[in-house]
Amino acid sequence: MHTSNIREHMEVYGSDGSKVGTVDTVEGDAIKLTRNDPEANGQHHWVPMDWVANVDDAVRLNKNSEMARREWRSAPTGTTA
Repeated sequence: MHTSNIREHMEVYGSDGSKVGTVDTVEGDAIKLTRNDPEANGQHHWVPMDWVANVDDAVRLNKNSEMARREWRSAPTGTTA
């Protein structure tokens, strides 16, 4: 898998096919999601790279959307929210 193919504005989907968010940027070992998506509730969230199952025209996670939203980080690794 080539996580280097992850680009700004790509959509991110859970393994169930439901949208989790949109890529804002890649920060270290995580994808920072935009805060403008309805799924984000006005906040940035970070998804660990080890959740990425595939990258094609979108980022596809190895977790379903509900689990991803429950477990995503509210701050980058090494900081507290």
